Amino acid sequence: MNLSASTPRSAKLLALFALFAAFLSFTSPAFAASSITGSVRNQTREAPAAGDDVILILLDHPVQEEARSKTDANGAFNFNVGDPHKHYLVRVFHEGVDYDSEASAGDTLSIQVFDRASRVRSITGNIEILRTGTQGGLLHVSEMYEITNESRPPITEAGKRTFEVYLPANARISSVLAAGPGTMGQFISASPVPGQPGHYAVDFPLRPGATKFAFNYDVPYDGHLIFHAKQMFAMRQLAVMTPPAMKFASASPVFQLLAAGNSRYDVHAADNLRAGEGPEFEISGNGPLPPLGDAPASRTLSSAPVPPRPQPNLPGTDANRSAASSSVSVGASSRSSSLGVSSSATKNQPRSETLALRAVSLLLLAACAFGIWRTRKSPSPSTRKHNSAAR
Repeated sequence: MNLSASTPRSAKLLALFALFAAFLSFTSPAFAASSITGSVRNQTREAPAAGDDVILILLDHPVQEEARSKTDANGAFNFNVGDPHKHYLVRVFHEGVDYDSEASAGDTLSIQVFDRASRVRSITGNIEILRTGTQGGLLHVSEMYEITNESRPPITEAGKRTFEVYLPANARISSVLAAGPGTMGQFISASPVPGQPGHYAVDFPLRPGATKFAFNYDVPYDGHLIFHAKQMFAMRQLAVMTPPAMKFASASPVFQLLAAGNSRYDVHAADNLRAGEGPEFEISGNGPLPPLGDAPASRTLSSAPVPPRPQPNLPGTDANRSAASSSVSVGASSRSSSLGVSSSATKNQPRSETLALRAVSLLLLAACAFGIWRTRKSPSPSTRKHNSAAR
């Protein structure tokens, strides 16, 4: 465009404005696509969360921190991303507890955080699923729990011993996983309670909503084992999954055999258990761990861990939990919602169908635990080669 001196000033201004508008329309999407913006809101106080630390994490190999920022007075933050084709994680730290949201370039996020307390009363147990199977002289067990924080106003429970389990005294834990509401699963550590064999505690935050745990362990096995059920919280349902080749027995009338609709495992369940000592039951016989292939979303789940999630060196952050943590691609909450798993959807279902619906997201976490256990139990290629040569 040739803007000569003879062109009227108004025409020149209009032409320049048109060029500028065209430039903005061409470049604005590019600018937007190379940034991640968002806001953080404190749902406990129903106000913007100002001054919180925000970290942009690149979900690549290896996982790495890319940038840091703080929320402004309105709870807003903004990051320019280095590679718009990569996937990211935005982590907000509020009162020492992290709240994560996956993101891509161009996204505008809305992240909720909550005040914390050392104890929250409105925490209940939804379901515990205990899966058993044998290999050699070991009984492998995956115990999975779903705990719900229904506090009003919503508050995160954070501190020591937020959750406790009671395993067989001679159990050897191989992995513990946890997934908070809407977050990726991660490895955590479980600390033995002194003087109480089989009693373990974790300090994973119980954020408002459903938190899932999976304890993966082995027990020396001679063909039968008695379990002494004990729960930290009242539990709406306890389900024991065994392969058909194994037998389940209990003197307690609370257990009932459910119509699981699958010939590859049996399910015995007890409803409405109180906190503390629960019913005893015995597992006997031998059989493989019940498969998870029937959980609709389990085929999309990666059982392999990704590199450790970077943790900032911030005041109030639990260093022990951070050092022990690493991510696992679970995404249970989003997948569960796509399957229609909700409290309203299960109210009128038969008990066996209700169990199946409520168990889906726990089975996703269990798939991770089993995959990790199987990987650790399988001999390495070099070992297999050595054993083959020996034969």
